[in-house]
Amino acid sequence: MDKASCVVVVPNMKKAGFIFGAKYGRGFATCRKAGTNGWSAPAGIRIEGGSFGLQIGGTEQDAVLLVMNETGMRHLRESKFTVGADGTVAAGPVGRNATAQTDASMHAEMLSYSRARGVFAGISLDGATLRPDDSANKELYGTDPGNRAILTGEVATPPAASRLEDMLKRQSPHEGK
Repeated sequence: MDKASCVVVVPNMKKAGFIFGAKYGRGFATCRKAGTNGWSAPAGIRIEGGSFGLQIGGTEQDAVLLVMNETGMRHLRESKFTVGADGTVAAGPVGRNATAQTDASMHAEMLSYSRARGVFAGISLDGATLRPDDSANKELYGTDPGNRAILTGEVATPPAASRLEDMLKRQSPHEGK
C-alpha cells in the first residue's frame, strides 16, 4: 500500500454470466498528491465490462485496485480506459511475506485484490473499462470538477470523505515524514 500511487475501491461489484456475462460496479479512486505522502480527494469511478465464454453464475465482490506507477496513474486520470488493453492488472500478492514475493508482479500497472460472495464458474474472455462516475462526483461535491482535477489534488476533500482519508493515512506508514 505504501508503494501505491493510487487506490481504487469498488465495493459490491456485480458479475453474472451464462455464456455471455457482464460486470458492473461503482466506487472511488484517490491518488497521492505530488511531492507529498498525502492523498487526493476521492473521485467517482465506474467499472463496466462484458465477457464471453464457458461461464455460469453470479457473484458480488469487493475489489481494491492499487495503481503502482505513473503510467497506471495517467490511465486512471483519463476519461476512460480499458483494463487489460490500455492498463495491465495482476492479482495482488497475499500472505504475511507479500513484500518479499511481489517483485514479479510489481511491473504491472495495477494490483488487484478482491473478496467474492456467490457462485461463478467458467472460462471467459473479458474486458472492463474504468471511467469517471460524474453523478457520484456531483453528489459528493455539488458540481462535477472532473476526475483529473480531483485526483491531482486540486479539489479539497469533502467532509463526507473524511473516513476514507483517515483510513488511508493509517495505511501509509510514511505519512507526514
